[in-house]
Amino acid sequence: MFKDVSLPLAFYNRDTWLKIAFFAVSVIMAGFSLYFTDGLVSKLEEREKQQIELYAETIRYVMTSDENADINFFFERIKKINENNTIPVIWKDGSGHLNSINIPMNESLPTEDRQEILKLKLQEIILENNKPIEMDMGFQKEYIYYGNSKLLKLLRYYPLSQLTVVLIVGFLGYIFFSYSRRAEQNKVWVGLAKETAHQLGTPLSSLTAWVEILRNEPHINPDIVTELGKDIQRLETITTRFSNIGSTPILKEEDLLELISGFLNYLKIRISTKVHIDIQSSLVPNQMANVNKYLFEWVIENICKNAVDAMSGTGDILIQLSEGKNNQIIIDISDSGKGISAKNTSKIFSPGFSTKKRGWGLGLTLAKRIVENYHEGKLVLKSTEVNKGSTFRISLPKPA
Repeated sequence: MFKDVSLPLAFYNRDTWLKIAFFAVSVIMAGFSLYFTDGLVSKLEEREKQQIELYAETIRYVMTSDENADINFFFERIKKINENNTIPVIWKDGSGHLNSINIPMNESLPTEDRQEILKLKLQEIILENNKPIEMDMGFQKEYIYYGNSKLLKLLRYYPLSQLTVVLIVGFLGYIFFSYSRRAEQNKVWVGLAKETAHQLGTPLSSLTAWVEILRNEPHINPDIVTELGKDIQRLETITTRFSNIGSTPILKEEDLLELISGFLNYLKIRISTKVHIDIQSSLVPNQMANVNKYLFEWVIENICKNAVDAMSGTGDILIQLSEGKNNQIIIDISDSGKGISAKNTSKIFSPGFSTKKRGWGLGLTLAKRIVENYHEGKLVLKSTEVNKGSTFRISLPKPA
């Protein structure tokens, strides 16, 4: 069972690299699309420019050629250009009069109104940064202004639309991956917890029976039997904790200071005697909180045991209870350990992450899940400093 669980945990530890790879592929696709489309736009832009240059040359030739010259060829070219109804063209003669091609115009309007409309359109075309084509008529100079065709405009916006699609697909892929990962994590946690509770059930029943037998033995020290009974109760508590994972736990109003103090009394005699644990509270007396006793004690235990490991079995743990903003109860758990390096602060709640040689790296992950999923609270790393210690903060809503 435990061997199989390590596979998805290893997969989760590589999720950052998978995200980077996915992002890199998306950027490469977008870059290639932009490069290809930009080349296509440049070629089309040059082609349209050549068309307008031919149009300008044709007009210049017609206006300046001998009356007997054969100009049918140029009229054919003009006809072909006029068949292209996508490139807006404005011809400005030496007197400033404007003529247009491929610009919608109401011919019933007076000449002055049509000229005003063309002047406005000319300003739009100039903003497109196409350099006008100059026609030297000999006695005066005239100019051909042209805008971008509808096809060229579409192609200019096409890369942006492609990039938008790639980003949307990438975002949806990220959301799907994150959702799938969380779903897989849930299956791992629930499966592990239920199987552990099941496996503990049988030996616990047997141990309970043995303790009853030992109690009736006159030659057995009763203090030893009592301590064995306490440890069996502890195992039963652990079994209850695991049983509650994956199902909606029952929350009850508990005196928070009393609950934590009682659990710490149990914990103190089971950790190093060189670790001093102190608890302080500025809460009102008998401040209640909606918690599941077994699961919430598990949260405190995981954080405190991590603190003991961080201090190598020697140091101080301070637990402070206070009232926070927005009707919240705050629990700060501080230690005097080695702290957490900057590169690891974003990973400490990730499943499978651990700086210890031994361990599954599930303690803080489960603690966060219990606080946030089951108690509607928050568990965060409030502060940390290398070689000085860390502080974890639990926020819980006050009972309504």
